[in-house]
Amino acid sequence: MAISAPFPDVSTQLDRGIEFGNQDGLTRDHDGSSLVLASYNIRYGVGSRLISSGLLRKIGINAPRPRTEAVGRNLKLAARVFADNVLLPQPDILALQEADKETGRAGRQHVAARLAAELGVPYVHVGAGIPRGIEPAQREWWLNFEEQIALHDPGDTGIALLSRLPLQDIERIDLPWHECAWRPRLAMGATVEFRGQRVRLFNVHVDPHGPVDNQHQQLEALLEKAEQYPGPRLICGDFNTLSKQKAVEIRKLLESRGYTTPFPTGTPTWRGAGLRFHADWIFVKGLRVKRWGVVKPLTVSDHWPIWAEVECSEFRLQPALSNRQPKG
Repeated sequence: MAISAPFPDVSTQLDRGIEFGNQDGLTRDHDGSSLVLASYNIRYGVGSRLISSGLLRKIGINAPRPRTEAVGRNLKLAARVFADNVLLPQPDILALQEADKETGRAGRQHVAARLAAELGVPYVHVGAGIPRGIEPAQREWWLNFEEQIALHDPGDTGIALLSRLPLQDIERIDLPWHECAWRPRLAMGATVEFRGQRVRLFNVHVDPHGPVDNQHQQLEALLEKAEQYPGPRLICGDFNTLSKQKAVEIRKLLESRGYTTPFPTGTPTWRGAGLRFHADWIFVKGLRVKRWGVVKPLTVSDHWPIWAEVECSEFRLQPALSNRQPKG
């Protein structure tokens, strides 16, 4: 049975956990013919070795050390990759998941704020509203490698949008969850004006726990929100489709609602201990994808960033896109 979210400490806040920062970096005009969006589960900037670091913690070694400096170096590396136009086109909008805000596991770094400062762009961060002093539920063993946020840690985790363009109508979207072993799940919505159209963007972090039906329920809630907007739409983020079945079923769900994606099912976006899964996606409706890619060399997280260059078209359902990935 789904449980309502979030916890009271977020729902009672006037800002509902939505934080705006670094607004001086805002660019008012975008005169290009296309828009580049990237999505990245940044794993709070702690590095790519999820499984090995989890095993080390079990014997009392909590790498990397010192944490603050290690996370800072990783965020500088990420900023350089997103800015230098080598591994991917410079994103106009960057969607982050697992963007911790001053947690112990992130070395007390505010991941979205620090990365935005390095890139010189504004950010909007939506905090998850994790509970304080509540033991997490038991997780499946294969999801038990991630470092938990301490029971009384004053920090938070969440999702964020870093954007060179003005973002309007920012919305927090709490997703139904099923006794999530770690934290409530959420999405965020924002609107950007581009080429004379208002494009609605959604950044989501779906729960990996439980059967595919749980993920369907969370995405159904997001799709219901998306259908309130008549124009072009883009949904991106970490869908946690950590099996072939989940990837196939979730893609089928989005396509049944008129969304398309250029990413072939099974495109690796997450790795650990030799395993590869297609966890991260970009879906569009009323937009055309010109180019797309996966930034595999980056080692700041156990996920690789994904990106797509899109352009507006007359709003209508688009035909299936080519599965051919451009070089570079």
